[in-house]
Amino acid sequence: MEFSDSVKLARTDTGLEYFDVKSPLCQAKIFLQGAQITEFIPTGKSDLMWVSADEDYQEGKSVRGGIPICWPWFGVHENADWPAHGFARKIVWRAERVTETPDAVRISLSLPMMQVDKQFWPHESKLEVEFILTEQLEVRLTNTNLGEAPFSLTQALHTYFPTSDIKNTTVDGLQGAKYIEFGEGPFEQSEKVSFARETDMVYTQAAPVQSIHTPEGIIEVGRENSSSCVLWNPWIEKSKRLSNFQNEEYLGMLCLEAANVLEDIATVEPGQSHTLATTIRWR
Repeated sequence: MEFSDSVKLARTDTGLEYFDVKSPLCQAKIFLQGAQITEFIPTGKSDLMWVSADEDYQEGKSVRGGIPICWPWFGVHENADWPAHGFARKIVWRAERVTETPDAVRISLSLPMMQVDKQFWPHESKLEVEFILTEQLEVRLTNTNLGEAPFSLTQALHTYFPTSDIKNTTVDGLQGAKYIEFGEGPFEQSEKVSFARETDMVYTQAAPVQSIHTPEGIIEVGRENSSSCVLWNPWIEKSKRLSNFQNEEYLGMLCLEAANVLEDIATVEPGQSHTLATTIRWR
């Protein structure tokens, strides 16, 4: 396929292929494995993506950072033997289109359905993700139903954000939303969220835009076709149990994930599509 002037295909030392984007507007890295973006640096600003210093970029393993795609279920499946967060983040996706205009670089990839185990996903469907790279990042994950019966799924764009100090970081814009944490709730969020312990909040009825206030500046996170999101930081003890994660790295990251979970589950009718999207920028 043809690339644009700002896009080339590169490999890690371990052999994983990725799109290396260097445009007048931004720099980015998007891996074919998992269709996972791991770097997005608007020109003149710092990286909006966090990746663990222990990440070793191995085949068949989701990268610890960037935006893993959780699909077609989020979290632990009711069948405990099935992979957590689905399987899309471990499969090598197919590059479909790379286009560039003065205003944006657009990269689209699709999940090769022939590689999908039918016991996990028996439905006739298409899954495509589009990355729109400007001075901000837009990620659009589109499910299309090619069958004759509706199907439902949960999903998330599991975004890892950087901060120099989680203890001096807050999240605004979740006030009024409901959340469940560690199986308890729902509770109503009444104020900005700060971090002083392990945080694993699954929100519903959330406003379409939140802001992450870090010592480096404010990151604005928007969502489309999503009234649910997930806020996560592993804190001290869980950090010690995570793969590809240094013990102290919880101090420098958080996840705020656009999602379709709980009551916000996505149902797609025959011949129809559903797009979960997130937009991320420095404000």
